[in-house]
Amino acid sequence: MRFRYFQWDDSLVKKLKSMKDLMSIFNYILLQLNGNVEKALQVMKKLHELGYLPPDFDINEFRQQLEENHIISMQNNRPALTAKGERRLRHDAFEYVFSNLRKTGPGTHQMNTGSGDSEEIMPEKRNYDFGDDIKNLDLTGSMLNAVSRTGSLGMEMTESDLEVYDSARTTSAATVILIDISHSMVLYGEDRITPAKQVAMAFVEMILTKYPKDSLNIVTFGNDAREVQIKDIPYISVGPFMTNTKAGLQMARNILLRRKNANKQIFMITDGKPSMIRKKDGRIYQNPMGLDPMIVNRTLDEAVICRKKRIPITTFMIAEDPYLRNFVMKLTELNHGRAYFASPDDLGNYIFWDFFQHRQRR
Repeated sequence: MRFRYFQWDDSLVKKLKSMKDLMSIFNYILLQLNGNVEKALQVMKKLHELGYLPPDFDINEFRQQLEENHIISMQNNRPALTAKGERRLRHDAFEYVFSNLRKTGPGTHQMNTGSGDSEEIMPEKRNYDFGDDIKNLDLTGSMLNAVSRTGSLGMEMTESDLEVYDSARTTSAATVILIDISHSMVLYGEDRITPAKQVAMAFVEMILTKYPKDSLNIVTFGNDAREVQIKDIPYISVGPFMTNTKAGLQMARNILLRRKNANKQIFMITDGKPSMIRKKDGRIYQNPMGLDPMIVNRTLDEAVICRKKRIPITTFMIAEDPYLRNFVMKLTELNHGRAYFASPDDLGNYIFWDFFQHRQRR
């Protein structure tokens, strides 16, 4: 496992060169190593020996700082992330993903109507119109307008002096991110699972800080589907699994149907075709060769059920095979959803753009 990173991953080096500080480098390596602090520190040490870190970098001092700042601690005689370290990892993922979003990327997420909605105050201001909510009044700006118009401090304010902050109607959304953890996510020398985890963590941080009324769940799918907690995201790992896309969509749908949010949606990150299902009697049926009609049809059935439940599926396909694209387009057509064919480096751009642009549309 260690030599996968030491001899030598050019894509990792390119990533490290784009990062701002040692902590960001450490956090990225942690995600690649599924939260293994001990191995991450070994990689940091090797990077320094090979000249990829500053000459004055001291691995022992760096580790001591991590312990003093309660980022890591000894657990069962091995260094491990603390709860604070997991939060720091999530925040760093948020900063990294958003710093790389295109300037033409997401704006605000507003809507005109919708059940369960609330009002979000915007930074833009405009002149007061009859019927505007007085709580949105910019008192300071209105007073300055009156002083500017009259040239005195007599506070002779008229309606034309009043300014209000603009507002938009917002609605809560429930989102499930589906992450493919089948073996193909690390095949062919391309790491696809690390960007998927990074985006998921950035998403969590954004939801918790900017949209606290939203809900976000993470579900992984390989041979079976499994919901993971927020704190578990760094430790998600790819296994020797097939791709049971049907199970992932079914679990995501069941989670969303329990939510009372006005809008519900599934974001699915995958790079492979569905290759496995479980029959009604629990028996496994799998076929890794091509697109098996039985597996494909049962998976497409889930897309149709989600459409009937008004749950759109947005698929982020990290693959270029034409026949896989055809499958994704068919799933998208049946669900009335959306599909993007993204590279691991652009995954954050696509997902966040889609979230902001489409989360209110029914």
